[in-house]
Amino acid sequence: MQYYPAPEQVIGMDELITAVEAAFVDHGRGRTIMPPKVYVPLPGGDFRTMPSYIPSLDVAGVKIVNVHPENRRLGLPTVMALMILLDPPTGEPIAVMNATALTDLRTGASAAVATRALSPVRSGSIGIIGSGRQADSGLVALTRVFDADEVLVWSRTASHAEAFVKRHPDLPVKMTDIETAAGADVLLTVTASKTPLVKDEWVSDGAHINAMGADAPGKQELDPALLVRAAVYVDDMQQAVHSGEVNVPIQDGLYSSQQIAGTLGGVLNGSVHRPAPGTITIFDSTGLAITDLAAAHLARGKGTIIDLPFLQGANTLGISGVHK
Repeated sequence: MQYYPAPEQVIGMDELITAVEAAFVDHGRGRTIMPPKVYVPLPGGDFRTMPSYIPSLDVAGVKIVNVHPENRRLGLPTVMALMILLDPPTGEPIAVMNATALTDLRTGASAAVATRALSPVRSGSIGIIGSGRQADSGLVALTRVFDADEVLVWSRTASHAEAFVKRHPDLPVKMTDIETAAGADVLLTVTASKTPLVKDEWVSDGAHINAMGADAPGKQELDPALLVRAAVYVDDMQQAVHSGEVNVPIQDGLYSSQQIAGTLGGVLNGSVHRPAPGTITIFDSTGLAITDLAAAHLARGKGTIIDLPFLQGANTLGISGVHK
């Protein structure tokens, strides 16, 4: 059993974007195994198990992740995760990783992959709705594929937006109102909202939206009319209908799964057509286990802290040696 440093300490965003894109391509070609997430409701939120297998990488694994929106008040991340990697031929656990930051990183990398595949422009303004950890990783990733002349950030809490601006002194980031942020050329939404925040009339033709916040039933960030007007591409059809940005509009009869343009993996491998110029594009991201697995596999290849014999006794199940 190997215990690894935190993934963000050993992997770069550029190589992570490449790894995540390859995972999407494999998924689009049906070359991965990824059962739907399993959700377990808890008093303050929920936790999810996310198993997957990528044969091309010869690795399998499972992520256990929670989402507790009020954790910030307690000084805790709203998302915390643990990743376990397995050796496919034997089923032996080969690595345990803190996957909290890894979750943020692969979310940002997924937005970058979608922006590069779907946005018709390579420079302009970036808008960000939300100012937490995934806003940070999303901005870092987007600037690898998109030349931002300005970054417009909005948060429900002004002090959080101010802190976000201070965390990125080398980028042209400024606070603004939500309508202005929503009118950017590329928009990133990373909130836990259960009511639409971004109105249809705020978004210009040809804009690209990375809708990353809706990852559980009942969540939504976008006006359903915007979905109807746009070409919507999902990370996984089954997960999106169940818990993505489209889940509430579908339940309310305002949108249909038949209106979904396709998957991001399909666009990347050429089986799904890219949209016509001037079309608003939306990437509906629920968060895929295969992207976690690809990121963890990448981190594993960078070296270890401790190399231990596998499970020498029950006390090793405490995994106290995992880097936090």
